[in-house]
Amino acid sequence: MADRKQLAAMLEANPGDVFLQYALAMATASDGDVDEAIAQLAAINQTHPDYVGAYFQRARLLAKDGEADAAREIIEAGIAAAQRIGDAHNEAEMRGFLDLLT
Repeated sequence: MADRKQLAAMLEANPGDVFLQYALAMATASDGDVDEAIAQLAAINQTHPDYVGAYFQRARLLAKDGEADAAREIIEAGIAAAQRIGDAHNEAEMRGFLDLLT
């Protein structure tokens, strides 16, 4: 996988590429910059509301950071997005995660 610097350069060339945005957010989280990764995932949720993986990963990072209430709110939005686009697999995964939060 490319590192943050490489992903940022690729994203600069293709700023609308949601997969690159997501990959950069995940690389950012892997580097330990959780707050920045959460912000990047929130930006994806704003601009690409049907990109359900961003909700799931954002909720996971929030929960790991001790923000269970915020994680629940985000995962519920992700479940609604998955239902809207007919993504039963991700909906089921997020419902399982939601059960762990409650």
